[in-house]
Amino acid sequence: MAINSIFLLNNKQLNMNQRLIPRFSRKESKMFFQTLNQRVNQYFKEKKIAKTGNWKLYLKTIVMFTILIAPFVLILSLNISDWFKLLLTILIGIGMAGVGMNVMHDGNHGSFSKYPWINKLMGSSIYMLAGNVFNWKIQHNILHHTYTNIKDHDEDLEAGVVLRFSKHAEWKPHHRFQHLYFVLLYGLLTLKWAIISDFVKLTRYQKMNISYANSRSLSYQWVGLIISKIVYFSFWIVLPIFVFNIVWWKVLVGFFVMHYTAGLILSLVFQLAHVIGEADMPLPDSKTGDMKNSWAVHQLKTTVNFSTKNRIINWFTGGLNHQIEHHIFPHISHIHYTKISEIVKQTACEFNLPYNEYKTTRSAIFSHFKFLKQMGMRPVFLTP
Repeated sequence: MAINSIFLLNNKQLNMNQRLIPRFSRKESKMFFQTLNQRVNQYFKEKKIAKTGNWKLYLKTIVMFTILIAPFVLILSLNISDWFKLLLTILIGIGMAGVGMNVMHDGNHGSFSKYPWINKLMGSSIYMLAGNVFNWKIQHNILHHTYTNIKDHDEDLEAGVVLRFSKHAEWKPHHRFQHLYFVLLYGLLTLKWAIISDFVKLTRYQKMNISYANSRSLSYQWVGLIISKIVYFSFWIVLPIFVFNIVWWKVLVGFFVMHYTAGLILSLVFQLAHVIGEADMPLPDSKTGDMKNSWAVHQLKTTVNFSTKNRIINWFTGGLNHQIEHHIFPHISHIHYTKISEIVKQTACEFNLPYNEYKTTRSAIFSHFKFLKQMGMRPVFLTP
């Protein structure tokens, strides 16, 4: 589980928010993870292949960046109708989501390549999505991957007061309708990254004094964040308006459509893996912080796969539909998930552990819709 070893985190730092760090069970047998890890390692040894990406991932990277950049070049260089330009902005959004799921994600997990500098370069593609590497590694690599689906620790469960993702979250009357309006909000994900989230998160992490190994000072992070935002908005908004003389409101509409498309895709893929009926959302002991299960078993119980036999979904989502495999082996490139999923599923079955999956994306979306409707119902006993 070599996750906690690369992060700088302690109880004192998190207790400023009156929270105990969850501690995964040491009493539960470690045989499951030891057996699974041994079998997966044996698979790569027998196949004589690396756990990182190969030519398939490199080719996909070229395709995804082309989908992201080529439409923007066409918009700036060709005299085409506004409606066609609008369609191209949708295509940019698809490319943005594709780069995020396939390139940035593997890069920031260190699974894109065996060379750290290539991982760093590919991970930096998050800036093209209006994100920030430092914030992503803390929110995603540390908090989400370590404390998956644990309220107040996994920030992916945070939805403010607009949406209610957990039975442990406070209920509001408007949540009764969240299964009807959630799609409207999901599309705002990357737009929120661009404008608000990164500043809020960096402020929060600064107060928590949280970082990861080999990260630079927070002063450096603030300077980098501000510069990256200036460059980002200059590229997507200032350049089209002041250099290519495109009407300002058309640029803003295109910018919104681009982000809404990417945000909708990314949000759905993220939520189908964890915010769904079959995914547990356990709480640690309120006094000790102890969790019921070991880390690996916790990942099985809080994570769900979907549409793993669909080649298009497998290819486009960067293996994020194989969320179980990704959470247990985040440092293995997604291009291997289809193969090792057979090992994971078999081993889980042998140890009488759950392996939650939906055969189709459609069934997973329906389950997510049903879950949101359930979470929107007024609880019999409100959480204090």
